[in-house]
Amino acid sequence: MFGRIILIVGIAVLVWSAVARSSEAHGAKQVHTVRPYETLWTIAANRYGGDVRDAIWKIERANHLQGADVRVGQQLVLP
Repeated sequence: MFGRIILIVGIAVLVWSAVARSSEAHGAKQVHTVRPYETLWTIAANRYGGDVRDAIWKIERANHLQGADVRVGQQLVLP
């Protein structure tokens, strides 16, 4: 009896870990308004550590941008 309970709980944990996904709800979204002379490179370099190219890619993906072009006054969601 005890062995069956342990087995069922173990299977349930395995199934849950395979199906569970991140909700990506880590708080309020950060929105950045592009200022004069700013580029995605400068925004990424000021906001993120590590590889700037990876941060640019994340910003482009979060904002559905086709390239790295931004304009003054544009609002970008920062992941």
